[in-house]
Amino acid sequence: MFIGHYGVGFGAKKFAKNTSLGTLFFASQFIDLLWPIFLILGLEKVAIDPGNTIVTPFNFIYYPFSHSLIGVLVWALLFGLVYYFLKKDIKVSILLAVLVISHWILDLITHRPDLPLMIGSETNFVGLGLWNLFAESVIVESLIFLGGIYLFLKVTKSKNKTGTYSLWGLIIFFTLIYIMNLLGPPPDSVDAIGYVGLSQWLLIAWAYWIDRNRIVKE
Repeated sequence: MFIGHYGVGFGAKKFAKNTSLGTLFFASQFIDLLWPIFLILGLEKVAIDPGNTIVTPFNFIYYPFSHSLIGVLVWALLFGLVYYFLKKDIKVSILLAVLVISHWILDLITHRPDLPLMIGSETNFVGLGLWNLFAESVIVESLIFLGGIYLFLKVTKSKNKTGTYSLWGLIIFFTLIYIMNLLGPPPDSVDAIGYVGLSQWLLIAWAYWIDRNRIVKE
């Protein structure tokens, strides 16, 4: 799942109105921000395998540090604790931890059984395999994305033109990237996957920029 995770970040604004969209994106996409780093360092492994599922050509061979259930629970706890020490807001800290966990839950729905439950285990993999159903995958992910945008628009408004153009520019960008991922050719190399994955940090920065130019509705 790609835009679905960001849809959850958009929607979370309704429950954390004073928290930047960038921070909400950061939490909801956190383990996919870690994954390219681990991939480049050789700690986790993926292969390009067209046909592995209908939606994605990736064969996630080994990624327990970023995507095992135990790993994600640890990352969620650390994310929430760091935010609490910085902001002293327990409610938002818990929400951010839940957002980190939400990523694994959405991956559980979409992935084939390749998500590890434990670090170091060669058994106990889970995944419900929605990615084996093209139309259903697109519908579910699009609904999550659009639902999140709807909630975001319900609680925020632009304070200038930048607040409008930056938001809709990001939405259009997400849509184009999603279509390209679905219909375009697979990446040329595993290294490319890792380095392109690092570009997601720019989306987090984009979200912070959006939030600085929008205000919460009264």
